[in-house]
Amino acid sequence: MLNSLMKKLLLFSVFLVFFVKSIDAQSLPDFNKVDRYFEKMVKDWDVPSASIGIVKDGELVFTGNYGTKEVGKSNKPDENTLYAIASNSKAFTSAIIGMLVQEGKLDWNDRVKDHLPYFSLFDDPWISSQVTIRDILSHRVGLGTFSGDVIWYKNEGTAEDFIRRAGKLPQAYDFRAGYGYSNLMYITAGEIIQKVSGKSWADNVKERILEPLGMDRTLTSAKDLINTTNVATPHGREGEKNFPIAFEDWETIAATGGLISSVEDISKWMIFNMNHGILGQDTLLTKETRNMVWSMHNVHPVDHTQPNDLGRHFNGYGLGWTLGDYHGKMMVGHTGGYDGMITAVSMIPEEKLGVVVLTNGHQSPIMAATYYALDRFLKTGNKDWSDDMLARRKKADKNDNRITEIQETQVKNTKGTVERNAYAGKYQSDIYGIIEVKIENNKLRLYFEDAPRLSATLEHWHYDTFEIKWDEKHAWFDFGTLQFMINNKQEVTGMDFNVPNDDIFFEELKPKKIK
Repeated sequence: MLNSLMKKLLLFSVFLVFFVKSIDAQSLPDFNKVDRYFEKMVKDWDVPSASIGIVKDGELVFTGNYGTKEVGKSNKPDENTLYAIASNSKAFTSAIIGMLVQEGKLDWNDRVKDHLPYFSLFDDPWISSQVTIRDILSHRVGLGTFSGDVIWYKNEGTAEDFIRRAGKLPQAYDFRAGYGYSNLMYITAGEIIQKVSGKSWADNVKERILEPLGMDRTLTSAKDLINTTNVATPHGREGEKNFPIAFEDWETIAATGGLISSVEDISKWMIFNMNHGILGQDTLLTKETRNMVWSMHNVHPVDHTQPNDLGRHFNGYGLGWTLGDYHGKMMVGHTGGYDGMITAVSMIPEEKLGVVVLTNGHQSPIMAATYYALDRFLKTGNKDWSDDMLARRKKADKNDNRITEIQETQVKNTKGTVERNAYAGKYQSDIYGIIEVKIENNKLRLYFEDAPRLSATLEHWHYDTFEIKWDEKHAWFDFGTLQFMINNKQEVTGMDFNVPNDDIFFEELKPKKIK
């Protein structure tokens, strides 16, 4: 009798296992269809390559790899191919801050100036004294989005140099009264981490996150690529063509965007976060820390009078994470933009569902891939996100007339109002330092202090305006002009830049001639 009962129980348990597996299999999307969609998407968007991973219930259940790691070559990426993840690094920064808070070495409401006495903003002593760690991690200090990125871009100075110069940037809105995405404030957070812990941001990330999680291919500096294989090449885009460019070394500003990683490694990071900071028997992030970084500290408006394709009801920024909802389910994530690489990490925590999209081109379908994958699992629709978002991208590009407007208003057959020698000299920018114009080989040459790779030749455009002919190709900008400012005594007093792009704002420099 007992043997018979045991046999029945054994048969029932076997049936139960197969039944559960059958249910799980039925709940997963058709990955062959997903794969075909992504393959077409990468071709349609003309992005050199994409590596995509989907995590579900603690496992990497799908990886798709498309295109080539470098145009002109047949080297397909895989789940271990490395891409720069740029601002997806910010969540690592807030996690390290959280760990230091857990250890009693910091408080989220610590004033930045108590740790970095040289910190200041807007030449305003009160604001400068009141800015907290939460403020700088949630983009609510009063700076405009991307304001000051020209300070650190391809600049060989130190993080402290950049933070000091940020104090002279213009105020975009009242303190804590709006949202202005600031890479400079995350550079500031990285300096606080080093000051408090006695170790660099990179060492903290390696010891506290990468090594415990087994993210053994993730790098904190492009210098480490020298001895590394299976790496995607970054690409700029000119007209309708992608062209390969070199990796940028963001080690100095790593706290805002320095990590280089893969689908395999980022899947471990997503699983860890959806386990709320628990790794095996260890709690690396406490419940208080998880709730702090995943709570909204800065709110974006949502139009509640109109339906939207995301089914979105709220939207905002936590600490190192963007927050919102996708058809009523909380969505946590971030995107990253690096010279020649665009990436996204997105999670639906209550579903234990995460998507990572890594690409090596500037025309990138990161969110089209993300939303398509989420729809397949959540059954939230059959929208063709790739076609829709690509059409919108092309329309936006077509309607961007900033460069053509400059070109169409050029006045031919003019000359400068002063002698060429008068343009030469040193110019001082409050947020930057020295910018110099020299005459070399009978040409005007432009040089930026601590940023030799921004050197350029100035070719006459019209009157006292010159076209900037950069010595090297840059990912975020190409065409630009520089106007020399002349006073009523026919003296050159300064320069005004016009380099149309959405990220590096040369117009903020406003250099004045000093010599």
